[in-house]
Amino acid sequence: MTTYVYATIPQTPGEDPSYFELKQSMQDPPLTRHPETGEAVRRVILGGFGILGSGKSTKQPAPRAGCGGGCGCGC
Repeated sequence: MTTYVYATIPQTPGEDPSYFELKQSMQDPPLTRHPETGEAVRRVILGGFGILGSGKSTKQPAPRAGCGGGCGCGC
């Protein structure tokens, strides 16, 4: 089961959304209504922790001597 974050869709300008989490199967369709209040909701997409499945390091090479800008151009 995956935990998804949902936000209510404000009905009036200036109204703040409220957020809640829900455990669902990845095969379940996203909710369109809050399960308790019936308010319209949308699934919130959150950032991840990196590139999945690449098998490669995400470390940047050490900068070369040169301009000192860390761009690795060697100028």
